Amino acid sequence: MKKIRTAVVGYGNIGRYAVEALAAAPDFEIVGIVRRQGDKDKPLELTPYKVVDDITKLQDIDVALLALPTRMCPEYAAKLVGMGINTVDSFDIHSSILDYRTKQMANCKQAGRVSVISAGWDPGSDSIVRVLMQSLAPKGLTYTNFGPGMSMGHSVCARSKKGVKDALSVTIPLGEGIHRRMVYVELEDGAKLEEVTAEIKADPYFAHDETHVFAVTSVKDVQDMGHGVNLVRKGVSGTTPNQRLEFNMSINNPALTAQVLVNVARAAMRLQPGCYTMPEIPVIDMLPGSREEIVATLV
Repeated sequence: MKKIRTAVVGYGNIGRYAVEALAAAPDFEIVGIVRRQGDKDKPLELTPYKVVDDITKLQDIDVALLALPTRMCPEYAAKLVGMGINTVDSFDIHSSILDYRTKQMANCKQAGRVSVISAGWDPGSDSIVRVLMQSLAPKGLTYTNFGPGMSMGHSVCARSKKGVKDALSVTIPLGEGIHRRMVYVELEDGAKLEEVTAEIKADPYFAHDETHVFAVTSVKDVQDMGHGVNLVRKGVSGTTPNQRLEFNMSINNPALTAQVLVNVARAAMRLQPGCYTMPEIPVIDMLPGSREEIVATLV
């Protein structure tokens, strides 16, 4: 079996777990890891792999896993498909997904390559569940309740603000899809909490939710990478009301996101050129092995 040659771009929380998930998969080969520092101060766990500061220093890549901050993904994905490399990412700004998909679709069609965007657990695997629930009860309401737990995208966003040394954003579910954001920041010397709070609350990541910002002496002392989701739909099948569907998950956030990226990287090798979100991809193509083997054991 020819293995899928893969590069991991970025080596933060998701990148670390992505390397682990790729190493555990039977059908992938890690070509290398791209990080800003290259192989300087190379982490011990990366000893078996080539580590570079630019993806052009790697060869024969089938697909790149973009373990990058969300706002870097569109530019990087466009660049890589232009180089002939398929991409997958966990872009998580829901309101911008359609625009990103439209622009990257044109890039992929021109290059004859595949991008799978917004492939985490939300958006991502939860999106698949929401689509399935709506198909089962076409009329009704779906509520997505996150947490309590660490939001990686919101934490990265808060960490990027001037005066913030480190940050943790915790999502608290209030019910019926409403959430509170509890942001814990480790401030740089001289930074003022009031100014940092105003900048965080103004960002689109936080602007639509109740947000509270607190200063702590050490973010690491309060950090927990656990998270979860509760999806509920109550609706109508045909003309029959009171159909209630529910889905629950308690997870390690970056580990599950990384596993999803590996799954969709596999599926990307089976898709026609274009840009896709997870509900557009046959779930069966996210598993290793032939469709016949999977149908025989799981259907």
